[in-house]
Amino acid sequence: MNNDQTKGMSAQKIQHKSTTKPTLKTISQISGLAVATVSRALNDAPDLRQETKDLVRRIANEIGYVPNRAGLGLRTGKTNVISLIISTENDMMHYTHQLMSAVATRLRGTPYHLTITPFFPDQNKLDPVRYVVETGSADAIVLNRTEKNDPRVDYLIEKGFPFATHGRTFHTKQHAYYDFDNEVFARLMVRKMHERGCKKILLVAPPLEETYAQHMRNGALAAAEELGIEVMVESLVHCDEPSKNVYKGIKERFSLNPEIDGLFTPSPVATMSAIAAIEYMGRTVGKDIQIGSKEPFRYLKLFRKDIIVLYEDLHLAGEFLTEAVLRQLRDPSLSPMQKVVVPDYSEF
Repeated sequence: MNNDQTKGMSAQKIQHKSTTKPTLKTISQISGLAVATVSRALNDAPDLRQETKDLVRRIANEIGYVPNRAGLGLRTGKTNVISLIISTENDMMHYTHQLMSAVATRLRGTPYHLTITPFFPDQNKLDPVRYVVETGSADAIVLNRTEKNDPRVDYLIEKGFPFATHGRTFHTKQHAYYDFDNEVFARLMVRKMHERGCKKILLVAPPLEETYAQHMRNGALAAAEELGIEVMVESLVHCDEPSKNVYKGIKERFSLNPEIDGLFTPSPVATMSAIAAIEYMGRTVGKDIQIGSKEPFRYLKLFRKDIIVLYEDLHLAGEFLTEAVLRQLRDPSLSPMQKVVVPDYSEF
């Protein structure tokens, strides 16, 4: 049966379909393919032709086929779910919002769908990971905000559970990850601010237990030493705290150290809060104070045109991490996908 015949049959069947819920057998009758082939096509079997998969998915969409996930789990032990585990601390303008969108977009058209598993500020980070694994509520996990010695990674490696991380860890060689080189970012930012005349720069970092915060701190301090200037790592507040805390902490810091002539942070939200505090104290961005940040949205220069900004593409990160877990699910014997994006000075 050729594609034109199948399309015609599909249309004819759809016009006369009953109120009975569509099943794999329904798709089989329309397509002329065996039920087993239909099932494997919907589950993205790697040995089937893409043309066959596309045909089966098109028919499934046209007739409104929805798999019985309970039955699927009983038959295959799979859920066809990827879980993205994220902190509830993050503002919607922060990075995880972009990451969610990218993962969901990459899963579109596959047998898998995305669920969000939150963890709360007062909760052990391992709890939601353990819940997903022990309840079998997903086939793979995507994590972000990693720590160097991350207990979640240790646990998932021990369990042999498919996962990928946004950020590196002590066990980097053993798992899939995507990372932005924040050490290079910090080096470049300090260099750029020094070129604008800064001699004392404040880094408002993420919580220092997180890997990317350590990379950022190390890069900033190393660059400052090379250039013969000073970088302070803020101790009163970190960039993931609520905006009001950042505002208050920056006001206090500039009261204590009015000689600070540069500030940078990786958080766009913290950047805007810091600018509000600095301008309240009579400073002017781009004149007597330089401000730097990175962002996944390209809106900070609309807020203040003199901010030094580096763009970080979170959509690429989400796509890569999703592909990394899908690859593990297709063939666990393959080596883990890994990537580090290194920014360039010309990107500022």
